[in-house]
Amino acid sequence: MAGSATTATRRRLPGTPQPTQHWQGGEGLVLAGDSWGDPAGPLVILLHGGGQTRHAWGATGKLLAAAGCHAIALDARGHGDSQWSPSGDYSTDAMVQDLKAVIASHGGRPPVLIGASMGGITSLVGVGEGRIEARALILVDVVPRCEASGVARIKAFMQQHDNGFASLDEVAEAISRYQPQRRKPASTQGLVKNLRGAPDGRLHWHWDPRYLDTPLDLVARYERLSDCARQLRLPTLLVRGAQSDVVSQEGLQDFLTLCPHAEHLSVADARHMVAGDRNDAFGKAAWDFLSRHLLLGASAS
Repeated sequence: MAGSATTATRRRLPGTPQPTQHWQGGEGLVLAGDSWGDPAGPLVILLHGGGQTRHAWGATGKLLAAAGCHAIALDARGHGDSQWSPSGDYSTDAMVQDLKAVIASHGGRPPVLIGASMGGITSLVGVGEGRIEARALILVDVVPRCEASGVARIKAFMQQHDNGFASLDEVAEAISRYQPQRRKPASTQGLVKNLRGAPDGRLHWHWDPRYLDTPLDLVARYERLSDCARQLRLPTLLVRGAQSDVVSQEGLQDFLTLCPHAEHLSVADARHMVAGDRNDAFGKAAWDFLSRHLLLGASAS
């Protein structure tokens, strides 16, 4: 695949924030992340979606820290500042193994897991298959029954730009076409944290393009995630983007049938990337849920 150079041939762009934390995951990979709040507070781990980075959770991490939690957001293997898998293994099982390693590095105490899309699948499988013990689970626009057309739209966007971009303006234009509902930022400088530079000067997304080579069998995916949903016994919240083309009303109802005790919320004016589209509404939903189940005393701001 074009653009599949190793991390050694990619440079960080000026202005890209340095990670504040590092952990060792499966295959000996170094995983990067950020943390907020008191390390003695309830542990909350934030897991981003495919093609995203830990930066998707910045506002949420600060909100949780203000509420007394110790929030950490990690770059999944092959994403952001985490190392790329030498074997190209970006399977769910590999992601779960990485998550287990991060939890173990924090003394093994059960965390709250907040996972969007790919990160939600990692969390659901880890907990549902008994491989990870957690205190609570928040799934962001991810259910066993996903809409194939929505998944195809995401993958098509990720595949479109394998030769990279000539400028930040080109990146901004591509994002605007993909997410027309979002207001264009006043400056493109905020995009640098999601990009790397190649030796030829072109800009590439901050993830290993081999991630897209991971096979996706929607039937097998449904069967596995359904089995996991049936096994959930911990407090669970599903946050869906009301305009999502990945999680439909039918997919939502199917999940609630599989996991009857789960709470759910549809966020108006949000699509698949709920936290990015409506960070205010998402932050309030997460706060309300966790304040009830973790008995947090601080007030959200």
